[in-house]
Amino acid sequence: MSAIGIDTHKATLAACRVDELGAAAAEATFDNDPAGHRRLLAWIQEGDPAVVVGIEGSASFGAAAARFLVGAGVAVREVPPQLTRRERARTRRLGKSDPNDALAIARVTARELDLPPVRLADATLDLQLLVEAREDVVVEMTRVRNRLHADLRSLLPGYGDRAANLVAVRHQRLVGRLLRPIGGVQAELARRRLARLRALGLEERAYTVRIAALVEGHPLLGLPGVGPLVAARLVGEVGDVRRFRSADALAALAGVAPIPASSGQTQRMRLNRGGNRQLNRVFHLIALTQAAHHPPAQAYLARKRAEGKTRREALRCLKRRLVRPVFGLLQAGARPADLAA
Repeated sequence: MSAIGIDTHKATLAACRVDELGAAAAEATFDNDPAGHRRLLAWIQEGDPAVVVGIEGSASFGAAAARFLVGAGVAVREVPPQLTRRERARTRRLGKSDPNDALAIARVTARELDLPPVRLADATLDLQLLVEAREDVVVEMTRVRNRLHADLRSLLPGYGDRAANLVAVRHQRLVGRLLRPIGGVQAELARRRLARLRALGLEERAYTVRIAALVEGHPLLGLPGVGPLVAARLVGEVGDVRRFRSADALAALAGVAPIPASSGQTQRMRLNRGGNRQLNRVFHLIALTQAAHHPPAQAYLARKRAEGKTRREALRCLKRRLVRPVFGLLQAGARPADLAA
């Protein structure tokens, strides 16, 4: 079976076709626009009709091309950048270029038979966008709050004795009253920042309510340690769970599956620093919550510690153990039709 790799950029798509042995059979570059997508499809169809196409960047610069090819009936797979980086060193071509990257992507596509299909736009993607938009607002709130705190330390020394924080609305109102009689540019800017903080708070709450409504009743909410925001992040990052053949494939995507690092008589596993780090972070949060409040998880961690593992190693084991129930709950309730916006 032949394979085609596509390296995506804002203006161009570099494509390379490899044969069954991984040797480059044809290379071409196309414009990343509708006309270029049509020429790319014609080029693909000139060869093996059963060809599998791998795209790196299918969620960004390659999103439109991926949608077009899937709509035309082409089998398109998503190629993780970390696999391409490793393969690039084996192409035996000097330097880094778009054709070299396309060759590396094609070889990964031909070799890795369990690559997931590209993710197309659906309700789970909408949910991911909402979660990311909320997190952007939270980051901006933290930045504005820190800057306002610096102003208040100068304008209102000791204000913390009356306003314990700048998070609660009642404390923000109190700070507003304290700033009202103070003149000067710094006080003016502090009032503007306080107004900005209030507006961001309303925006964050609106996102939170909308996200909670979208995941209401989802089976994931029955898992200890999973609330609406965590469930939304899981659903949004995974997308259509049918892309994954098993829980093990999901574990690999999340970077919670340990990597063998054995040699001779030494048998060991090492930490996987690859995978989707956002998804890995969600599993970490669930594991931390269960470690603090869920007796079965606490008993599991105690057994791992008794085996000689450190707390971090035991938490990693718990993260890997969580993948199977999460995968089952995603299968039970994460159908795109159930998340219609």
